[in-house]
Amino acid sequence: SGAASAARSFGAMQSAVFLALQHSGRRRGEPEEPPRGRMKRTIIKDWKTRLSYFLQNSSNSTKLKSKKAGKQRAYFRPSPEEARLWSEAFDELLANKYGLAAFRAFLKSEFCEENIEFWLACEDFKKTKSPQKLTVKAKKIYNDFIEKEAPKEINIDFQTKNMIAQSIQEATHTCFSAAQKRVYSLMENNSYPRFLESEFYQELCKKTPITRAAQGT
Repeated sequence: SGAASAARSFGAMQSAVFLALQHSGRRRGEPEEPPRGRMKRTIIKDWKTRLSYFLQNSSNSTKLKSKKAGKQRAYFRPSPEEARLWSEAFDELLANKYGLAAFRAFLKSEFCEENIEFWLACEDFKKTKSPQKLTVKAKKIYNDFIEKEAPKEINIDFQTKNMIAQSIQEATHTCFSAAQKRVYSLMENNSYPRFLESEFYQELCKKTPITRAAQGT
């Protein structure tokens, strides 16, 4: 019938429009990018976004702390040789500002950034000199990372949590030592090897930069 014929024509037109839109992003004769290639570019793009965030925060923090001295530090993309040094030891990675930011971005992609945030909080805590500030920071670290259902709860045993709960009442610089060692070990043995195998780290070790946008400002 006429109605059926019209419906078939409309369906054919829809299909043609769909195919035209699907191929409009490519030049004629240009092969479609393999799924793995698209996935790799997406992964690198996500890494750049996270890394830019952590580098920007590190840069702003340093600028604020060093404003009186009139110093401002920028974090630039490391050379391939510098990046390769990070594979020699976990401490080499953590000691490098760009490397630390890159590792934080990696942990964020694995939804376990609370580990490095806790480790950094402990490093800051150990440098605190004022007894009053020490107690305040100890309670904040406990509330953020240790207590049950804390917003950034880390994976440590119940006994260690209890020891911390008791020790922060009269806080000392060793309150979180056992927990920090545990988290450090977890990162070194699990996340760190995966970071070294990641697409992003492999790109940093190559001669060709990912993009200028990946550089610190």
